[in-house]
Amino acid sequence: MDVQREIDTRGLNCPLPILKAKKALAEMLSGELLRVVATDPGSMRDFQAFARQTGNELVEQQSAGAEFTHVLRRR
Repeated sequence: MDVQREIDTRGLNCPLPILKAKKALAEMLSGELLRVVATDPGSMRDFQAFARQTGNELVEQQSAGAEFTHVLRRR
């Protein structure tokens, strides 16, 4: 997967991962991919809700141990 930007939100709790993702997406072009790495378990449902509310596509979500990865496509 060709991701144009990645942000590390490890150690941050809600709502900071979402706010940082929102800021990053605002600086990206339509169709570009953003990967967000988080350690907040609530980020799984938070990013699902964020994608529904904003219209950005949640392309992928993965969890590996205590890390959660979210890939969003800018609308």
